[in-house]
Amino acid sequence: MRYTKWVILTTCMLALAACGDAKEEPVAKVEATVPQEKVEEPEVVEVEETAEEEVVAEALYELSPANWTLKPIGDANPKVVLLTIDDAPDKYALEMAKTLKEINAPAIFFVNGHFIDTDEEKANLKAIYDLGFPIGNHTQTHANLKNSSEEQQKAEILKVNEVVEAVIGEKPKFFRAPFGVNTDFSRALVQSEGMLLMNWTYGYDWEKKYMDAASLQDIMVNTEYLTNGANLLMHDRKWTAEALAGIVEGLRAKGYDLVDPKTIKGIDQ
Repeated sequence: MRYTKWVILTTCMLALAACGDAKEEPVAKVEATVPQEKVEEPEVVEVEETAEEEVVAEALYELSPANWTLKPIGDANPKVVLLTIDDAPDKYALEMAKTLKEINAPAIFFVNGHFIDTDEEKANLKAIYDLGFPIGNHTQTHANLKNSSEEQQKAEILKVNEVVEAVIGEKPKFFRAPFGVNTDFSRALVQSEGMLLMNWTYGYDWEKKYMDAASLQDIMVNTEYLTNGANLLMHDRKWTAEALAGIVEGLRAKGYDLVDPKTIKGIDQ
């Protein structure tokens, strides 16, 4: 009996020793991973920086102060006329600009300062400019510069430039004095402001007998003064607005093209 207990005790001790000597098997550590969507790196495009340059149209015509006609430069077409609208934007200038735009007829709109006083008038000026028509300076109050002091002439011209620049972002590029009357002072001031001074070759819409569309259209197309490079004067008037498309049609029927004012050689060209 004592022997049996000893055998059992010995057996248990050996088993315990065996268990103590057994090495723990390493358990592989498995990390759960979630498939990640591949993120494409944005493609980097190198952009070469370039300075913005104002596109200046090639000068094709030069204004002749002898008779205010446009003379071709080089091989430019000599059979052309220039359309100009004075006293804008009173009541019909925006309508006239839309008509000219529809028939692809360029022109210069000469503005008076007293027609761009209100927000509505300034909006009309901006609309004309946005249609692609250059803006000219026709003085603040349509005063006769010859009867104005130098200080008054300065105010008449510079105030219009300031307002126009505030509305459209640039000063007028052309100047036309009321009644075609300039002074030595106004000429010098206009030049210093970088504007091209011009008068006109002919116009009729202020004469009583031409204050209807039919008679005005006829005289503007069939006058003896129609010549190559003629500088045509018209105004912001009801009958002129009504005659405008017919005048352009009649001039084109006679073989005349219309000068783009942007191609007239100016102070900065």
